[in-house]
Amino acid sequence: MVRERVISCVELVEAHLTRIEEVNGALNAVVQVDAERALASARDGDAALARGDDTGPLHGVPFTAKDNFEAAGLPMAIGLPERAEVVPVGDATAVARMRVAGAILLGKTNCPPGGAGIETVNEVYGRTNNPYDLTRTPGGSSGGEAAIVAAGGSPCGLGTDSGGSIRLPAHFCGLATIKPTAGLVPLTGVLDEEGPIGTMADPRTQVGPLARFVEDVALALRVIAGPDGSDGGVAPVPLGDPGAVEVRVLRVAVYFANEVTEPTPETRAVVESAATELRAAGATVEEALHPAGGHELTREVWRSYDGKMRTDELYRLLRRWDAYRSEMLAFARRYDVVLCPVFACPAVPHGGTSSPELKARDQLHDALQLDRVAVCDRPLWNLVGGASDRRPARRSPLAGRCRARGCSPPRAGARGLAATRALTGQASCRNVDCRN
Repeated sequence: MVRERVISCVELVEAHLTRIEEVNGALNAVVQVDAERALASARDGDAALARGDDTGPLHGVPFTAKDNFEAAGLPMAIGLPERAEVVPVGDATAVARMRVAGAILLGKTNCPPGGAGIETVNEVYGRTNNPYDLTRTPGGSSGGEAAIVAAGGSPCGLGTDSGGSIRLPAHFCGLATIKPTAGLVPLTGVLDEEGPIGTMADPRTQVGPLARFVEDVALALRVIAGPDGSDGGVAPVPLGDPGAVEVRVLRVAVYFANEVTEPTPETRAVVESAATELRAAGATVEEALHPAGGHELTREVWRSYDGKMRTDELYRLLRRWDAYRSEMLAFARRYDVVLCPVFACPAVPHGGTSSPELKARDQLHDALQLDRVAVCDRPLWNLVGGASDRRPARRSPLAGRCRARGCSPPRAGARGLAATRALTGQASCRNVDCRN
């Protein structure tokens, strides 16, 4: 629309800044608004179009970024009081690449302390609310990002995901997203409470885009992917094109429950509907469950973070991680896409992720309270490093949206995005009423 002059860059940025002003009081999703510089960039964008300059694929498109991304000149607290006055002088690679593609940063969004957690609340900025029901959480840790995108305050955004931190908020807020294959998008300029995140220190964490439509997710991923000369864990591997994938030849595994949890009837119905749609599109769909043991292994990985595990114990844990990854990859070789629930239920009330009811449902108890990550299978897929997508789906009578997820083997994310795009029921969230 911008390139065709249907709307100017300034008009587009102004519209989203106005929407942020309308809804952010209720949501508390955007913690830093960069209105003046965003409008200046928009004016520059309109001038470039008037001159006939070459423009990038996201020219004039506004975006937001989770507060654990560096953005020059904007405070970067990451929910930690001791970082409240920290102001980066440069951009994270993903933010810089969005700008180079013509996108305009509107501001930074809320996250849990250190950028990790299943609900988005911290001492610096407070709690973020779900745009569909303010009494419920948008999830975490990219909850602020998901909330403002779902409410129409931002067309797309950048988040990070280790154990579900973009996938869970996308599920709770009815968005499309992808946790890319490990090593596809640089982590340069992404921080947690320990400092810069790197591939060796945190192999599970990846940068991923969120949007209301699958096509926008695919476009943003293409912009931010590839080596940057700083993150040594990013390989120079070509990014697949979802448009070149024929859904009718895809082999799809589907499952509804695992050894940990049973989904709600509404959640199961959404996954069944997605499987039916893929069959109708010509894909081969069969029920198949991944190898067992990933959840217990994940809990052991989490326990290694408390500083009490001996080095020899960590070494043996990493060997078991390697072995399990091989098992999962052998399973994944039989399929192009694995379809399953994102979470056992739709968005829960604030504090609900650690409620006795949900704990009992998911049976993820341990002394470190890591059972709060009450999930279906997000953690074990994190051990593999493959891509994992989310599709917008129908509203649940409970709140938010029930959603289905497609997982792909490493470097095969284009297949997952193609399958996700083939699913119907995509929905815009522009008319969300945040006053309830």
